[in-house]
This record gives sequence, C-alpha cells and structure tokens, in this order.
Amino acid sequence: MSNKSYYSSITKKIIMSLMGLFLLTFLVVHLTVNSFLLVSKDLFNEGAHFMGTNAFIQVFQWVLFAGFAIHIFYGIVLQIQNWMSRPKGYKKRAAMEQSPFSKYMIYTGLVIFIFLIMHLNNFFFVKMGWVGHMPMTPSGEEDMGALVMALFHNGYYVFIYVVLILLMGFHLDHALQSAFQTLGLNHPTYWGFIKGLSRAYAIVVALGFAIIPLFIYFFK
Repeated sequence: MSNKSYYSSITKKIIMSLMGLFLLTFLVVHLTVNSFLLVSKDLFNEGAHFMGTNAFIQVFQWVLFAGFAIHIFYGIVLQIQNWMSRPKGYKKRAAMEQSPFSKYMIYTGLVIFIFLIMHLNNFFFVKMGWVGHMPMTPSGEEDMGALVMALFHNGYYVFIYVVLILLMGFHLDHALQSAFQTLGLNHPTYWGFIKGLSRAYAIVVALGFAIIPLFIYFFK
C-alpha cells in the first residue's frame, strides 16, 4: 500500500470514528426522550414539540443526518478496501479484531441502516408508518406520542423493532472500542476499562430502547 493510500485510509477511519462517537452521544439523547413515553405520551409530545420547533435542533438534525451518511459511507468504503487488500484474510488478528462483534460490524451496520430507513419513514418522512394515518391532538397538532404508542401496540412492528435494536446493540458493543483504537487511545493500562465501558453502553442503550416498546405493548 502506498503512503498516500495508507494515510487516505487512516483519514477515513478517523472521520468515521469521530462521526460514530457523535452518533453514540445522540443515541443517549434519543433514548432519554423516548423514555418519556413510560410516563405519558403528553410528556413525550412536549419533548417532541420542543425538538420540532427549536431552530437550533432543526438545523442540528441535518448535521445528524450528515453524520449518519458519512459514517455509513466510510464504513462501506473501508470494508470494501479491506476485502480487496486481504482476500485470503490474516492467519492472526489483533485481540480486538477476534471479537465476533467486530467480525460482523459491516453486517450489523447494514441492519442499522435498514432500521434507520424504517424509522425515518415512520417519524420523519411519512409520519404514519404502519398506523395508516397521523394522529392529531385536540388543538390540531401532530400527536407524535399517540403515533408511537399505536406503533408499539402493533405486535409485528414491536417484534421487528426489538430484533433490530438488539442487533444494533451488537454493533455498539464494538463501536467505542473501535473508535478509541482508531484515535490511538487504546493504551493497555486502560484498555480493559474501555472494553467494559463499551459493553456497558451497548447493553444499557440496546435494552433501554427495547424495553420501551415491550412495556407499552404489554402494560399500556
């Protein structure tokens, strides 16, 4: 590999890692807003209304979309480059690369992309999804809380949602580790802590997103 190609690949990995860390932060915010549904759909509507009318957040959502696009694009490009540069694979790999989650990162990433398309279709573009219509509040505003509640009372949707969320958890398990390694922050002294933090983040976020639709479907 030429020096130019090498540094180009490193640059792509750094950009993808930074975008990934940005998206990991967003997931925590998104989970927090979704958790309002466990209290009431009205509280969720207040959060959704604030996000839908705040000028900064409206601009920021396009930054978020760009972050997703860049992360996905570079992930696919780098994976193709890896396949082309080592078609027979290495006999030995670094300890982190032996993780089953790292081995299937590209595939769990594609699953997340499918989930993202489904999610945007339901809540951003069409705003009705499997419900068939957009619920409205008595004041004539879009009732996003009612829409989510209706979706989470659809057994087929809940099943698909939970399965995709759990697969996202597998992707997240390796995400922090990969980002820290790419950024050169994988010193042996605290690598065990980073691995533990990554696993804890993946479990909390994945289970957090999965519990909400299951709780609504069975108890609300």
